[in-house]
Amino acid sequence: MSANAKKYLITGANGQLGRLAVQSLIDKVPASQVIALVRKPEAGTDLSALGVDVRIGSYDDLASLEAAFVGVDNLLLISSSEVGQRLPQHENVIAAAKKAGVGFIAYTSLLRADSSPLGLAMEHIATEKAIIASGIPYAFLRNSWYLENYLGSIGPALEHGAVAGSVGEGRIAAAARADYAEAAAVVLANSDQYINAVLELAGDESFTLSDLAAAISEISGKPVVYAYMPEDAYKAMLVQVGLPEGFAALLAESDVGASKGGLFDDSKTLSSIIGRPTTSLKTVLAAAMG
Repeated sequence: MSANAKKYLITGANGQLGRLAVQSLIDKVPASQVIALVRKPEAGTDLSALGVDVRIGSYDDLASLEAAFVGVDNLLLISSSEVGQRLPQHENVIAAAKKAGVGFIAYTSLLRADSSPLGLAMEHIATEKAIIASGIPYAFLRNSWYLENYLGSIGPALEHGAVAGSVGEGRIAAAARADYAEAAAVVLANSDQYINAVLELAGDESFTLSDLAAAISEISGKPVVYAYMPEDAYKAMLVQVGLPEGFAALLAESDVGASKGGLFDDSKTLSSIIGRPTTSLKTVLAAAMG
């Protein structure tokens, strides 16, 4: 089949990353060749307006996925947001893709999943192994953190004059969500160049939480410093401000992983794929802070 006639499906297409990936992909291939998978019809209304084919399917419903994947050539599997449930959900996607004869899967994994100190890596590496075992050609998009993960820190930082966390002086090579979405679209549209590729994707510029505090301070004109907290204390603080205990534990544990270099990469693979420098921390902060 010629590349011009391929059908490209993006799962989780109404999510924050999925929407950006759809928008990026229709800049590269005709919208009529793009399929957006959503769980409910109403979630795909604005996607339909872009001219893409919206199909209904759930990671938890194998039959719905099998129906949705008919005629699909290249698939972008955006990892489920349900930590702890990801592997069986992803296995449903892989099984449905194999049954439908999908020719290529790009999967949004985690930076250096096979050696990461982050607990989050376990489900990602298990999914990677399941994709390899399926025999379907693949690309693993091993994403570092999103810069947008830190936007929630701005309000508390300005209120209390501090950014709290357990990262210590660990460096974080985060990139904007749109940068990762662009890379996913490039890989999906040019899959022949990325057969069985393992791509470590991260921002060009790394920063510490001290750098984050300094950037918020510079943009706002208010003094903000970094306040290091041990993992247990940081988790307790997150619970106190209203986060569910499991999510608070995950964030604190991820901070400790970042302190060990788990979110640092200086290969510039991401900017190489998208053909431009990745978006800077200050750019994302300034846009959020108006």
